[in-house]
Amino acid sequence: MNQKKMQQSTRKNKSDNQQHQEQKRREFVQPAEPVLRFLPTAWAKLLYFRDRGQTEIGGFGITKTDDLLYVEDFVTVKQEATGASISFDDEAVADFFDSQVDAGRKPEQFARIWLHSHPGNSAQPSGTDEATFQRVFGNCQWAVMFVLALGGKSYARLRFNVGPGGSVVIPVVVDYSQPFGSSDQQAWETEYQANIKAESWFKSFGSQVNLGLEEDVSSYSVPNDWLEEFETMEPAERQYVLDELAGRPDLWDESEVICEY
Repeated sequence: MNQKKMQQSTRKNKSDNQQHQEQKRREFVQPAEPVLRFLPTAWAKLLYFRDRGQTEIGGFGITKTDDLLYVEDFVTVKQEATGASISFDDEAVADFFDSQVDAGRKPEQFARIWLHSHPGNSAQPSGTDEATFQRVFGNCQWAVMFVLALGGKSYARLRFNVGPGGSVVIPVVVDYSQPFGSSDQQAWETEYQANIKAESWFKSFGSQVNLGLEEDVSSYSVPNDWLEEFETMEPAERQYVLDELAGRPDLWDESEVICEY
C-alpha cells in the first residue's frame, strides 16, 4: 500500500512539474529588439531646431523612468554650431546636469542619448561624430547616438560597454499611441536664441587664419591643409563647405580651387 502511494505521489509530482514547465513556456515572451521612440512633441521640437538654422544642432534626450529609450523631450545647452560641428559649453552642460538631478532624474534618463542634426541629406555619423561619441560617452554603460538629417533620414546606434560590449543600429519610431501635448514654438524659439550660437563653418579653422565675422578676409585664401580635412568629410559636409565658398568669394582666389567630390 505504501509503495502504491509512493508511485501515485511520484506520478503527481511529475504531472505538476510538467504543468509548471508548460506554464513557464506560455508566459515566456521573446525580448523585443531595442527601438528608439519619441513622443511626438519631442520629435516636433527636434525638427524645429533642425530647420531653424543652417548648422548642426545638438542636445540630450530626456527619457521615461521605466523606458530609457523613450524620448519625452529634447533639450539643448549653450553651444557653438557650424554646418559640420557642435561645441557644447562645459559650464552649460554642468548646469544642465545639476538641474536634471534637482528635478529627480537619474543620469541614465538625461545623459545617455545624444541627439543632433545634420544640415545635409546624410544621416550617417561623420568622423567628428564618432570621435565625440567615443570621447564623451565611451565610459558609460550604454549610450545612444542619434542623427537627424535635413532631408528626413535618421540614424540611431546603441552602444553598450558591459560584458563583451558592442553596438547595434536600432530603428527609430515616433510614438503617437501615447497622450501628448501641443507644440510650443515660442518656448522653442526662446531656447534656440539662448543656446544656439551659429558660426561660420570656417571658424573651426580660426587658429590657422584667425577669421572673424567682422574681419576683412579679402587677403586670405584656403590653406592647403584644409584640403586634407575636406577629403575626409562626409558628402553632405563637403557640399556645405562648397556652398559656403560659393557665397564667400572673399575666402578664396583663382589660384586655389576646390573640386566637388
